[in-house]
Amino acid sequence: MDVVIPRRRRRRHSEAFKQSVISACSSPGVSVAGVALANELNANQVRRWLRERGVEPPSRRGGEAVSPAPTAEPRFVPLALAPEAEPKPVIRLDVQRGAARLKLEWPIEAADACGAWLRQWLA
Repeated sequence: MDVVIPRRRRRRHSEAFKQSVISACSSPGVSVAGVALANELNANQVRRWLRERGVEPPSRRGGEAVSPAPTAEPRFVPLALAPEAEPKPVIRLDVQRGAARLKLEWPIEAADACGAWLRQWLA
């Protein structure tokens, strides 16, 4: 039995293909990595082609910086807030019984019901 291990071959690209990729990279707003992915290439390979031909990658060009669109002057905008209500007092319990653990908050107005429930649960 013969085991054949396929060898990886280097892909060879024509000069016309390389030039088309390089020209796509020189368009404004286009990333080298995006062009490389679109053409199933590694971005480092495309940067190498640019460097070999003396073309500077778009990210290193000293062209005009894009400025954000002008916006209105910032100004203070008053907001009407509802008055804060005082928090109602509550009964907070941390109870553990065997493997059961319980954290409970109960309104203080219903303290009698809380006591009755707690007595029943602990019984």
